[in-house]
Amino acid sequence: MKQTSQTPQTPQTAHFDLIVIGAGINGLGIARDAAERGLRVALVEQEDFCAGVSAWSGRLVHGGLRYLEHGDVPLVRESLRERERLFHVAPHLVKPVRLIMPFFSRNTRPSWMIRLGMIAY
Repeated sequence: MKQTSQTPQTPQTAHFDLIVIGAGINGLGIARDAAERGLRVALVEQEDFCAGVSAWSGRLVHGGLRYLEHGDVPLVRESLRERERLFHVAPHLVKPVRLIMPFFSRNTRPSWMIRLGMIAY
């Protein structure tokens, strides 16, 4: 459904605390968070909600495993914390998915290193 079919008419005299441009996953998250904090938020999008880059994603909310390879532990922690927050605030939208990670002899990392990373993750 196109968002234009549900767009409310906003008076030109309306006042907002925050205007968020772009209704992708980040824009929607920022708008929701600000509204939960009591701010008056206007969300502006030229297309349908999540129709751009957000629509092209694999729809997986990962915890930043690829950042662990580069030793960015603080970013991995933050990603995992945000993923858990999504599980809490939107359990009807976010569900755990089991994945299988194959080990090949041609991997650039030894299997013990990958296993250690998965345990730490």
